[in-house]
Amino acid sequence: MRTLSDVFARSRVHLLLGAAIAATIPCTALAQSASIEEIIVTAQKREERLQDVPIAISAVTVEQIEARGIDNVLDLRTLAPNLMVSKYPNSNVVSQIAIRGGVTVNAAMYWEPSTAMYLDGVYLGKAVGSVFEVVDIERIEVLRGPQGTLYGRNTMAGAVNLITRKPSGEFGGTASFEVGDYGHHVEKVTFDMPKMGIARMSFGARSENRDGLVDLTRGSPGTELDSRDRYALRYALGLDFSDNFVADYSFDYTKMDQMPPNSQLYSVTPSNPLFTAASAYASKDWEDTVSTDWPAYEQIKLQGHALTLSWEINDSNTLKSITAYRELRNDDSVDLDGTPLLIATANRISDYDQTSQELQLIGNAARLDYVLGLYYFTDDGYTINPHEFFFGTDSSQYGFGTDATAAYMQLDYHVTDALTLTAGLRYTDEDKDTERYKTVTGAGAPIPRVKADESFSDTTPMASVAYRFSDQLNVYLKYSEGFKSGGFPGEAGNALEAVTPFDPEQQTTWEIGAKMSSADGQFQLNTAAFHNEIEDMQVNQFTGLPGVSVIRNAGKATTQGVELEGIWLPIEELRLQLSYGYLDSEWDEFMEAPATGQPISNVADNRSFPHAPEHTLSLTADARLAQTAWGELRALADYSYSSSFYAYAYQLDTIDTRRATARNTKVDDYGLLNLRLALKDIPVGNNGTAEFSLWTRNVTDEQQPVNFIDFGPGFFSDYLLAYYLEPRTYGASFTYRW
Repeated sequence: MRTLSDVFARSRVHLLLGAAIAATIPCTALAQSASIEEIIVTAQKREERLQDVPIAISAVTVEQIEARGIDNVLDLRTLAPNLMVSKYPNSNVVSQIAIRGGVTVNAAMYWEPSTAMYLDGVYLGKAVGSVFEVVDIERIEVLRGPQGTLYGRNTMAGAVNLITRKPSGEFGGTASFEVGDYGHHVEKVTFDMPKMGIARMSFGARSENRDGLVDLTRGSPGTELDSRDRYALRYALGLDFSDNFVADYSFDYTKMDQMPPNSQLYSVTPSNPLFTAASAYASKDWEDTVSTDWPAYEQIKLQGHALTLSWEINDSNTLKSITAYRELRNDDSVDLDGTPLLIATANRISDYDQTSQELQLIGNAARLDYVLGLYYFTDDGYTINPHEFFFGTDSSQYGFGTDATAAYMQLDYHVTDALTLTAGLRYTDEDKDTERYKTVTGAGAPIPRVKADESFSDTTPMASVAYRFSDQLNVYLKYSEGFKSGGFPGEAGNALEAVTPFDPEQQTTWEIGAKMSSADGQFQLNTAAFHNEIEDMQVNQFTGLPGVSVIRNAGKATTQGVELEGIWLPIEELRLQLSYGYLDSEWDEFMEAPATGQPISNVADNRSFPHAPEHTLSLTADARLAQTAWGELRALADYSYSSSFYAYAYQLDTIDTRRATARNTKVDDYGLLNLRLALKDIPVGNNGTAEFSLWTRNVTDEQQPVNFIDFGPGFFSDYLLAYYLEPRTYGASFTYRW
């Protein structure tokens, strides 16, 4: 097994670390009036300066969100070190979030994500529906590494916090309109009402429409694929019962009725006349016009209610209650073969709801800060997943449910003004149940309706030491554990497997980091190095048989690397920002039969590691070009890069002909450049300002696959589908604020 020191020795990142150390020397050569803004985060359940939190965390403010055009989680891409966000194949409403190599590659709703998403402190249970518009968002926090103490289950890789703006109690608002090519247009409005008695209220709505990126030929069922038709709204109510007791209620609603991405046939190995005919439609270049034979659509309705009660018991203690209910209905249909031939189709109709309750006591006494909490979560869902194949039909159904409770605490003891010791512990207990039913015509065996339940529990500790050398330099050493919940394989291919649970995935992490800034406030650099050891890693394998995707606890893995985040204001008119992550991932144990008829053994040396690019990079330059009577002219360039990676944990060399080979689903390295030119703070009337901007995304028109579906040899042929980057787009937007 490679050690963390091996990683440093093998990589070139040590040069950047040397620069980071040099940056701790106060930089006073630049006498500027501008300085980097102070960001307040709530990653540890209390408000703290970003530079004081002993966690690898990236925060995006509302100004950056607007300037970089971030509308949902997909727009984060590689914004933070070792973060990669992509769409799930054949869906525009499901995200795949990978942090430090931790990822869930299957979007079926019986799977648990490796990275948890939170909306105003409320856990969002499934990846399905995670690509939704958050109206009136104020800040995004990306926490890297296990967050098993304060956040709990399914935060093994990290957590993404979406924080919305609370009503101000003063009249004001924003209205914007955006247009672009492909018939793109977005309308958005948010406004606050004047305070009425104890009540503060805000409203927001957003509508987005876009024609399809891919046209369908005459005779296909429909006219286009990969379109947008979305509507979202949010209502927030704040009730100030007293100076020390406040209630905050919010309601969010999202509706989508649009076309899914094109499942483009990338390659096929002809094995019979049907696949020979299909090979005529295969292409490795992005196609903007295709033919299909199956109706496609994706429809989703998502809504949530959340009530947060905050009681300041005294100057030292606050009691908080977060109660939430969310529900989701998803209905989609895709042509899964990328041709006008009947080879593979899929429908998915899912209903899901969740309820959660959390109590937090946040306080301090003398040199001790503490957070104590109790948590309850329950969910219930059912998916009907019928398919039609060239050899018959498949009626696949599965249900799932969870009841989870947890208790946690975290103590921060300030030994001196410079030295802080932190310890945390969380205990989680959960009960899961499943229901599975399946019938197949033409191939495979039916599964009678079977049910099962299982209990899982885990204790996740953390400990850290933080030392403040000066106001410009904080360092920390942290140990933490996290886990991804176990469950049942909802798409199992036989009755026995359907009721056989897979175990939770567990991770231990060592992390060392430093947060540095110059005395003049114009330079900031945060660094982290980590070493993860993962056990019982859950691996998804698509067999190619009707509706069958198996889950295995493959074994053990090690991921480790280095992360850098920097901001520099070389002159008052220019802001430069960098985010870089280096990741080294390898299997230590991967147990399966290496070939037909052979015993189960460790094949770790011949398995790829999914969604784990060695390098991720994000660069941003934000410049003020001119200050005029009409407003401030600004230009922004935003570049993100990911080195190559594998989409699935498949064999590197073809030893077992029953299984797929990783090179077929290898995503090449790629970079995306976005540009924006804006005239800001245009005076309008007595109290209003406006902004007009021109923008283009994917400026260099990169066109390559960024995800795949490999049906594998089990589908009677090597059948590979590809999902591409969106082409270059451009447009203009206008915003009015009052």
